[in-house]
Amino acid sequence: MSDFATTPLFAMHEAMGAKMVPFAGYSMPVQYPMGVLKEHLHTRTSAGLFDVSHMGQVRLSGPSWEAVALAFEALVPCDVLGLAEGRQRYGFFTNGAGGIEDDLMFARRGDDLFLVVNAARKADDLARMQTALPDEITVTELKDRALIALQGPVAGNVVATLDPRAGQMRFMDVADLDLSGHAVWASRSGYTGEDGFEISVPAEEAEALARRLIGDADVAPIGLGARDSLRLEAGLCLYGHDIDETTSPLAAGLGWAIQKTRRPGGVRAGGFPGAEAVFAEIEQGPERVRVGLQPEERAPMREGVSLFDAEAASAPIGTVTSGGFGPSVQGPISMGYVAAPLAGSGTALWGEVRGKRLAVRVVDLPFVPARFKR
Repeated sequence: MSDFATTPLFAMHEAMGAKMVPFAGYSMPVQYPMGVLKEHLHTRTSAGLFDVSHMGQVRLSGPSWEAVALAFEALVPCDVLGLAEGRQRYGFFTNGAGGIEDDLMFARRGDDLFLVVNAARKADDLARMQTALPDEITVTELKDRALIALQGPVAGNVVATLDPRAGQMRFMDVADLDLSGHAVWASRSGYTGEDGFEISVPAEEAEALARRLIGDADVAPIGLGARDSLRLEAGLCLYGHDIDETTSPLAAGLGWAIQKTRRPGGVRAGGFPGAEAVFAEIEQGPERVRVGLQPEERAPMREGVSLFDAEAASAPIGTVTSGGFGPSVQGPISMGYVAAPLAGSGTALWGEVRGKRLAVRVVDLPFVPARFKR
């Protein structure tokens, strides 16, 4: 593990008995002594603290908000200019074919744009922005900050106890908070389907804040294992698995992140990489669609399992991109892509697991309803 980068919370993870694994070039906790199953359920019923400091944090600044927003809109199919102060949106970089190069969160902080990008893609994302954005836009990787996420139904109460202003925040709000003397940038968002916060904190203060939060009786440290099962139940994409540079936003079910202003007929339609291909899919529909999948038997259908429209069919009509056991639904769950005509809820399919065809049906996403604070 010495060949991998570490986050500011590495020593704390080891002190708490975490099992460390390589992930996106970092040594990260996959689980703690509580175990993945209990960590997952604890997050659903109380609150879990996640170290997501491996993610990239980036600030875009320029002569004005309009200059920053319009420059960034040349890289993403999202309405950036219309983003209000103190608000955040989900978006993605697209390529010339309309594929997703990375998905990200972007927030307006004054006249600056604050981005959180995936760890495995941050070098590419930084290079893309530094090359494509005009000279008047400054791209700054914030290497001196850690990122932690507090997720779960009591997360709001825990954070509001430290700063009452947090209690007034709604889903996708961003604000500067003071948490036990730590000046942080917080967004009311997350990757679990639960209410919660993602908190950017100076790196040298990260462990003190994390220990303060874990000191609450309702909060437990949670690893990557439970983070994955939580996001799968919530029907959320994992880059490099459910979406990648070959996946279009429409096929992935992410068309909602392309606001009306950037669509055909919008006041700032197009102007982003692959706009023509994306607009064609908006008009005609994608050939394949991301769906939820519920195996009929107890065996999980994991990434790479081929899907068929009949038990004896020879040609696959789709593939599983994420799958495993859903602790909250108490059974196996998967996501994957199927030919668009077979994407309707209830469609019966077959998945090939270790040479055997097993029944699986298409179901609506998410598997567990989101509980964001609207």
